[in-house]
Amino acid sequence: MKKQHFETYGYVLRGISLPYTADAGMALQTAKRALSAIGVTPMKLSVFRRSVDARKKKDIRFIYSVYALCDRALSEKQLLKIDAAPISVPAQVPQSGHEELSGRVIVVGFGPCGMFAALTLAKKGYRPLVIERGAPVARRREDVDRFLKTGILNAESNVQFGAGGAGTFSDGKLVTRVNDPLGSVVFETLHSFGAPDSILTLAKPHVGTDKLLEVVARADDAIRAHGGEILYDTKMVGISRDFSGRITSVLTSQGEIPCGALILAIGHSARDTYELLLEKGITLEAKDFSVGARTEHLQEDIDRALYGDADVSILGHGEYSLSYREGERGVYSFCMCPGGEVICASSEQGGLVVNGMSNFARDGRNANAAIAVSVLKSDYGATPRQAIAYQRAIEQRAFVMAGGGYRAPIQTLGDFLGGTRGSEPSRILPSFRSGSAVTLCDLSEILPAQTVAMMRRGFVQFEKRIEGYSCADAVLTGVETRTSAPVRITRTAQMHAPGCENLFPAGEGAGYAGGITSAAIDGMKAAYAVIGRYQAKE
Repeated sequence: MKKQHFETYGYVLRGISLPYTADAGMALQTAKRALSAIGVTPMKLSVFRRSVDARKKKDIRFIYSVYALCDRALSEKQLLKIDAAPISVPAQVPQSGHEELSGRVIVVGFGPCGMFAALTLAKKGYRPLVIERGAPVARRREDVDRFLKTGILNAESNVQFGAGGAGTFSDGKLVTRVNDPLGSVVFETLHSFGAPDSILTLAKPHVGTDKLLEVVARADDAIRAHGGEILYDTKMVGISRDFSGRITSVLTSQGEIPCGALILAIGHSARDTYELLLEKGITLEAKDFSVGARTEHLQEDIDRALYGDADVSILGHGEYSLSYREGERGVYSFCMCPGGEVICASSEQGGLVVNGMSNFARDGRNANAAIAVSVLKSDYGATPRQAIAYQRAIEQRAFVMAGGGYRAPIQTLGDFLGGTRGSEPSRILPSFRSGSAVTLCDLSEILPAQTVAMMRRGFVQFEKRIEGYSCADAVLTGVETRTSAPVRITRTAQMHAPGCENLFPAGEGAGYAGGITSAAIDGMKAAYAVIGRYQAKE
């Protein structure tokens, strides 16, 4: 008997509000009843997203979205009645183009952007070559651990450079403001490489540094299994262009490689690569970015302020996102790490940079987040080189003021807000290098005046949102300067650089993404642009 095939339709039912103590099964039952009320029996139900609504501490709730697979299309009237919407379908990988490649497709950088660009190309038969200036996962982990213990920096293998990119040594957040269906492809791919099940449903998913290292190693294996190649400890030091402006080869620290198409996924800290591109006539433009410092509170204080006496073993540790704006300039929390630590993220000799990091369990004593202030192009002169110089000058001041050796300048929040100095941390202790490599400083002597003023106003406003946020014994650790790329590598609607049709700038380092998910999506789109134009090279 011939098997019948039915067309199916996917929808997301939104806004299912339940007490946080209720299990996911109740959300599915609620969705089933809603569908039944409009005469629909779903073929399949599953949790699509879950977020926390803690506006009322006496009645904290989970807000569910439920995915429903149906055997018929629902009308607009039915969708409105149950607050549902059709599921967005990710863009399909395009058919291969007809233009011949004169050499390998080369991907520079193996962060999220480069990783997903290479994986997409490899699965389509393009056998990409990835070059990564830093070390593979295991050795990079050793380099970072050694640096955090000794202060001896490997400028090519550190928190910024190496397998997985800068996001590997963070909280592994997958939250993005980019509303693109390709995000689901990113989540599913990371999950297939060993990321936790929770990333498929949580509204604020995270992987954690400990698990991200494993995910990156498996992504490496997958790219190689599909015919790709990855060269670690290999830095791009030059490019050759023909009379039309096309790139013909990439010069690396390991030799010259013929190039048919080049995807630049360099990350936001590749300042020497920006300089190389400027020298080779590639158009870069300056952009706004942000600088500031990390603030640390006790995680239990944040939990209590956000959730009252609710059970955090069910809710998960408290997270926050804060912002305040005056005119063109804003101050906001960035990369909040529950139960995390502040780490040294330097990648240049003589410059001090910090970032936040959490493992998946988020079981550290402190919560930390960057409190960052907008830097406008008018603040530094509006050229790419001036943007980089502005960042670098702050980092070098921090290095010197803290006494060198990649010690970090710290200040209690009470001193920072009061314009005083000298108070030793007490109840809340700095986590940077286990508190053994910090120096009491006045951050107003390191950060720009407008940054300091706006941070101070921000803390006053943030106290209105989270009680106790501006407590005097919170600790500030400087400086955070790498919140985003200070420049953008110009590209056309076809994703290639103007005047260089086989150069595809992508991701955070090119100025088109912010965070793991959006960088991965942009990497996939860069790969799609290559695939749609070129034939796979045998």
